[in-house]
Amino acid sequence: MKAQLCGSCVYMGLSYEEEKKRKQEHFEMLLKDINCVKEPIIGADDPYYYRNKVHAALGKEKGKVISGTYSSGSHRIVPNDDCLIENKAASKIIKDIRALIGEFKLPVYDERTKRGLFRRILIRVAESTGQILVVLVNADTFFPGKKNFVSKLLKKNPDITSLVININKRTDSMILGDKFENCYGRGYIVDELCGLKFKISADSFYQVNHKQTEKLYSEAMAKASLDPNDKVLDAYCGIGTIGMVASKFCGKVIGVEYNKTAVADALDNRRMNNVSNIEFVRGDATEYINKAASSREKFDVVFLDPPRSGTTKEFIRAVSVLGARKVVYISCDPVTLARDLKIFAKEGYKVVSSVPVDMFPWTDALESVTLLQKDESVKDVTLALKRGKYVK
Repeated sequence: MKAQLCGSCVYMGLSYEEEKKRKQEHFEMLLKDINCVKEPIIGADDPYYYRNKVHAALGKEKGKVISGTYSSGSHRIVPNDDCLIENKAASKIIKDIRALIGEFKLPVYDERTKRGLFRRILIRVAESTGQILVVLVNADTFFPGKKNFVSKLLKKNPDITSLVININKRTDSMILGDKFENCYGRGYIVDELCGLKFKISADSFYQVNHKQTEKLYSEAMAKASLDPNDKVLDAYCGIGTIGMVASKFCGKVIGVEYNKTAVADALDNRRMNNVSNIEFVRGDATEYINKAASSREKFDVVFLDPPRSGTTKEFIRAVSVLGARKVVYISCDPVTLARDLKIFAKEGYKVVSSVPVDMFPWTDALESVTLLQKDESVKDVTLALKRGKYVK
């Protein structure tokens, strides 16, 4: 019932097999005008408790502190202590924080009056290492009893490795503000993915389903079928996960990312893994690729993993000017993917194959990996699908 109220898990009540079937049908319907091999959906081995990033809004109801998810299309909090898709350790920590707020008689932020202290809780869990980052999102720097509050929370949850306070005085829907205060630990966590280590800060992008991400990236590498001499562009690279994995199989990678914290993490990740054939550039992906095209720089393969809004016409045109023979498009929205693939076709790229990946079981979200090649280089689809070659 709670899942229906918050509006996230639209497939709860069905079998997981039925959910995958419906997502496959929806994916193929959206790509019905795209002539390519549409592969079977890559499902999760275990579709429960997979979210390693958990966010809870805070409020009050009948005098008691509540936490949970906003109901779809509103700012009404749906209390939920036992979400079936959120990491169990994270859910416990949220309950403990909520209890401590009540125990210390600390005020919860009220969006109507713009008064109060505690706004939200953000928790990130590193699945491979077990490290946990807790972010308390507060409306002000004044935090009475902060030292004792943190001490009690750590005593209840000794597995917490870092605790950060974020100050968010904004009045919009942004979860995090710009100011961070490190209260305990290093202020970040480190996870292992596809045989590499990655530093994850509070506001850096990192896929929320660890096991499915390894499947997603293995699929992307298989489709790219990289050559040791290839030069690769990793657009919208975040903390460098895709580019770092690709660096194992090619000659050179350049990752481009706008978020400065993510770029800082990416540089740390490069040092931590001792990878010498990857560079990271802070900037807008479209602007960067346009400059690269105008200077006649060449890339053999382009990976792009844009936000839900997809990429831009300018980016796609510049890819064509660069002369990249392959594009591997990792999408988190089949609607914008279908739109962008038609633009790629006009620029001389043939869609070879596309596979949906269920990164977010029980929700209506769906990722996918699509391989495009310059028309003259498309000879045999099977050459691009060497499954099993690129694994962690």
